[in-house]
Amino acid sequence: MTTPVIPVAPPLKDELDIVIPTIRNLDFLEMWRPFFQPYHLIIVQDGDPTKIIKVPEGFDYELYNRNDINRILGPKASCISFKDSACRCFGFMISKKKYIYTIDDDCFVAKDPTGKDINALQQHIHNLLTPSTPFFFNTLYDPYREGADFVRGYPFSMREGVPTAISHGLWLNIPDYDAPTQLVKPRERNTRYVDAVMTIPKRTIFPMCGMNLGFDRELIGPAMYFGLMGDGQPIGRYDDMWAGWCAKVICDHLSLGVKTGLPYIWHSKASNPFVNLKKEYKGIYWQEEIIPFFQSVTFSKESTTVQKCYIELSKMVKEKLSPVDPYFQKLADAMLTWIEAWEELNSPAKSAPAANADTKKK
Repeated sequence: MTTPVIPVAPPLKDELDIVIPTIRNLDFLEMWRPFFQPYHLIIVQDGDPTKIIKVPEGFDYELYNRNDINRILGPKASCISFKDSACRCFGFMISKKKYIYTIDDDCFVAKDPTGKDINALQQHIHNLLTPSTPFFFNTLYDPYREGADFVRGYPFSMREGVPTAISHGLWLNIPDYDAPTQLVKPRERNTRYVDAVMTIPKRTIFPMCGMNLGFDRELIGPAMYFGLMGDGQPIGRYDDMWAGWCAKVICDHLSLGVKTGLPYIWHSKASNPFVNLKKEYKGIYWQEEIIPFFQSVTFSKESTTVQKCYIELSKMVKEKLSPVDPYFQKLADAMLTWIEAWEELNSPAKSAPAANADTKKK
């Protein structure tokens, strides 16, 4: 008599949303079907809201366009960027799940050095469900990984770690370079597969890329605002950077962890470096002021939640960065609007899914 095979449910199936910003048909989902199909997708359509976005059959998804965003948020929709992938953060706000994985539509399934397809989502889940070690660096990197542990000399009092808020994945093929580096190295491709995950130390900020990113929405969600970018704004391609800088200083204050490294995806398409330079050039100058600002951020002891930290941070942005450019006054106001909209949509009375979204079930 054969023992019946009991199907194993995908990890966090009912606790995780996949958020995808797009302006095109989502044919790329076909290659991700073995890994993504069990999960719920939130698709944020950028650009022309009358354009029909085709999604492959069999996926469970909601699709929101700009008309939906305006209808749901009303005047507060001004905080959501238009004609920029920063619009993805609307998906973070509208989700009702504990975890988020966000990916760009030009990111394909990568292979590990043995030729096996990499289940990026599974690795992000592992990163998020195991602790981080931001206070003391472990020279074997992630001590919670199979085959690793804390090395000799690591304090036992710190081995419990802290909750992981963010899992930052990497990319093979097209590296995430800025426009000047793209122009100098147009043919460079990342072929280095580094089999490692590490915690980014406390008081160290980093350039966060949003194309392959997981996070615990309950722990850090309100800080994952991708700023004001794109149409009508003087800057672009700094949306994920801004969210990463804000989120990291808040994680440091609240004793939460950020991991980077595995998993890899295959970044398939290089964006135009000349177009990128137009979007980035102010940011390239501004970041020389922005980085020291974030390195000096200190929160008051009254800031005990992500929302309180973010409101305090917005005031610091207005005070310290507005002299760099008036844009930062506008951004600081948008940060407050974002928190107001987040709290409205995530109050107990708003626990049901938003009505009238384009929703498809398997």
